[in-house]
Order: sequence, then C-alpha cells, then structure tokens
Amino acid sequence: MAEDDLAGTVTWGELLDEARARFERVGSASAAVDARRIVEAASGFDGPRFVLARTERVTERAMAAYDLMVARREAGEPLQYVVGSWGFRRLDLAVDRRALIPRPETEMLVDVALSHVDRVLAETGRSPVSVVDLGTGSGAIALSIASERVATSVWATDASAEALGLARANLAGLGRAATRVRLVEGEWFAALPETLVGSVDVIVSNPPYVTDDDPLPAEVEQWEPAAALRSGPDGLDDLRVIIADAARWLAPGGALVVELDPRQAATVAELMQQHGFVEATVVADLAGRDRVVAARWKP
Repeated sequence: MAEDDLAGTVTWGELLDEARARFERVGSASAAVDARRIVEAASGFDGPRFVLARTERVTERAMAAYDLMVARREAGEPLQYVVGSWGFRRLDLAVDRRALIPRPETEMLVDVALSHVDRVLAETGRSPVSVVDLGTGSGAIALSIASERVATSVWATDASAEALGLARANLAGLGRAATRVRLVEGEWFAALPETLVGSVDVIVSNPPYVTDDDPLPAEVEQWEPAAALRSGPDGLDDLRVIIADAARWLAPGGALVVELDPRQAATVAELMQQHGFVEATVVADLAGRDRVVAARWKP
C-alpha cells in the first residue's frame, strides 16, 4: 500500500513509531527527538496537545507533509531546517539554509551583551542604548536583544541579502519591538551609516570562526552556509576585522562582545587589549568551554 493510501487509516502515534524506526535505520543518534518534532510539525499538535492527539487519524494533506519531512531528514538535512522553525531564548524563529541554525551557546552571547546593555543604562542613564549586531543571519541575536530590553535601538547587518530576507521574516513576527530594529546589508561595519560613528554602546557578533581545515559534522558542512562558518587558516580573519574597526564606532565605555571557538579565547582577548580595549573577560558556555569574549572601549 502506498504511503498516501494510509491517510485516514493510521494514527499520529503510529507514524511517530514509524518515523523513529526509519531514523534509527539510517543511524540517527537523535531518532526519538527527530521523530517527535517532525510528527508534531506535520500534525500541528505539540507538547501536551500531541499526547492527546496520538490516537487521531492522519489526513491526506498531513500525511504528505509528514512524508516529505521524514524523507528530508533521512537524507541528512538538519532537523531545524526540516521543520522550518526553532526556539531561541524567548523567540520561535523561522530557519532555513539562508542562515546558520541558532544554537544554545549563542544564547550565552546574548546574555553577555544584555549585561552590557544594562551596565550602560545604569552608568549613563542613556536611553535607548545603541546596539549593533554584526552578521545577524536569522536575526536571532538582534531580535532577542530588542524584545528583551525595551530601552534599546538595534542595528543588524549582514553581507548576505538572502540571510537578511530570513531576518526580515523573523522581524515581521516580533511585534512592537520590531520598530526598534533596523536591518542593513553590507560587510560588517560598512553597512552602517556614518552617523553612528562614536555612538554605539554595544557591538555584538557571532562571526565565522571555524578554521579552513577544521572538520565539521556532515549536517553542518553540507547544509549550513559556509560563508557564515569558516574564516581563514586560524579562524580569526573576520574577528580581526571586527576588533580592529570596533573602536571607531563605540562610544566611550561601550562594549564589544563576540562568540568564538574556545581555542581562540586567549588570543582574541589579547587582540582586544592591543587595540585599546580594557577589562577583557572570557565567559564559558553551559558546557564549561570558553565561548564569549567581551571588553570595554576606553579611549
């Protein structure tokens, strides 16, 4: 019997079991999670609602969506791209191959950036606090900062017009906070208007930082945009540019906050100090790996 012929005769619970078995056969280490997320996406039921819907019969249209998503996941496409959305902090973001998948360690980057937003506000009373997110991708960082801190004005840049299209889609769903976010196309600081020179309070970035020859998991190497991942022989090409140019844009006491490979933390902290930054701080992620370096600009 063809898969489509099963519509109306099988339940979502049965499809959940089938999807898990199919993913296990192709060697997925996350078969149970993949199956649950895909079946929830296809059914329109999630969390506690799905428990109640397990015995419901599957419609023909939902079966078609399920078949397509399972096939894509079996082919190795990342789960996040398959289901088309992913949670990041308080947001549910659209995700696809135009930008990197938002990851938990980047949520830590946002925490550090927000701590500097709060510090600037406390020290200066200046509102809104001016924030720039360099290489915004899906918009995860910029949109989180704008939604979690009302007293912010956020600029988000990206050299990829395709990535900015995805960020705009996410911005459209942000609500009132969207009025405080501007998306601009261009390479790092080149996207910003000159009127911002010397006035930015916090610069935050999750730039490419993988070395040209570092191995990556197949899901990442084959599906996520290479331009957002790799950055030269030591992975520092883009970080060097950002650190060298940041001082021109920052207000006195402003902060530069970047995500990086744990092996790069000491080098990046030293680079910041060489360019006139002070109080360079290394912050570990939840796994205990050095993941974020932040420093203040003090002319």
